[in-house]
Amino acid sequence: MPFVNIKITNEDVTPEKKAELIKGATELLKNVLGKNPATTVVVIEEIDTDNWGIGGETVTQRRKNGK
Repeated sequence: MPFVNIKITNEDVTPEKKAELIKGATELLKNVLGKNPATTVVVIEEIDTDNWGIGGETVTQRRKNGK
């Protein structure tokens, strides 16, 4: 049973986009590895931008700085 954990920042990702991610990850595992979609689990975790760091600063701060 494949388990996929997708982590994204919580920046207004619509339920429709999340459904696309789930469908796409499931199809990828089916097409590449021959995994059964009925037993493929996909979890999306949304992380606050204050809790996600890149290059020593939070994503919140990077966005304020135009990075």
